[in-house]
Amino acid sequence: MRNRAVASVLFLALSALCSAARAEDSVTVRLKWFNQAQFAGFYVAQDKGLYKSANLNVNIQPGGPDFPAVQMVAGGNEQFGVTGADQILIARSKGVPVVALSVIYRRNPFVLFSLAKSGIKTPADYVGKKVGVKIGGNEELIYRAVLAKAGIDKSKLTEIPVKFDITPLLTGDIDVWPGYLINEVLAAKEKGFDVNIVSPSDYGIDLYADTLFTTEKMLKEKPDVVHKFVDATLKGWNDAIAAPEEAAKITVKYGDKLTYDHELAMMKASIPLLKPDSKPVGAMDEAGWSAAQKLLIGAGFQKEPVNIAQAFSAKSTP
Repeated sequence: MRNRAVASVLFLALSALCSAARAEDSVTVRLKWFNQAQFAGFYVAQDKGLYKSANLNVNIQPGGPDFPAVQMVAGGNEQFGVTGADQILIARSKGVPVVALSVIYRRNPFVLFSLAKSGIKTPADYVGKKVGVKIGGNEELIYRAVLAKAGIDKSKLTEIPVKFDITPLLTGDIDVWPGYLINEVLAAKEKGFDVNIVSPSDYGIDLYADTLFTTEKMLKEKPDVVHKFVDATLKGWNDAIAAPEEAAKITVKYGDKLTYDHELAMMKASIPLLKPDSKPVGAMDEAGWSAAQKLLIGAGFQKEPVNIAQAFSAKSTP
């Protein structure tokens, strides 16, 4: 009788341990912007069961102006986020303990573009023109860096604050638009407008873009969860790059207003930015982060330098 009682206790204990081992880790990732193919790798990882295979229960939440990823994750209720690399450095310079885990868009999708019929092809052509500026973010930072590199005096052009609706460009109220190769440029082309593009990378400006991050606390207390999440996410991105049509089909499940054609175009336009060279998707290095910090401080966007080695996790880098 006693042996059976002991066996029962052991059985219950082992069952509890097995249940605990099987229990999924629940985490939330806050995206940089609204649901779209810009984040296809996350949707693919979810849809194809890559997170589940890693014993993760992942809640993917869209971002946007009302849900800034850094604040949402730093607040402690969400574990992972996606934001611009510039925001990681700026946040750390203000004492916010966020850490980059992987750079998703290693080549920045931000460009300056104009309607082809305008004849505007280079920054030198901006003189005397009306140029749209998205104030306060990395868009303004990159725009001003392009002007500086091209030797253009901003007083010789008319800067007009803009948001996201490209109608003023299409109607001729704005001559130059600050937008994204994977979004606004596509939108203009879909409406039948040919465009001329100025790529900041042609002027030596190549700021890391969408970056996956977490907090120092999460990295310290649950490194295994962080590793599993990063690994599954990057597998999702590799699958999305390998099969953009499938990625677009999965993406449209995440928004009632998303269309397959637009999301496929966005996905295809993203591939050269996600993997611009032979390095694996998600790769980052100290040189890239140091260059970003130099750009931010030089433009006055970041007041104090931070320890770059602490701003990103080398262990999570592919």
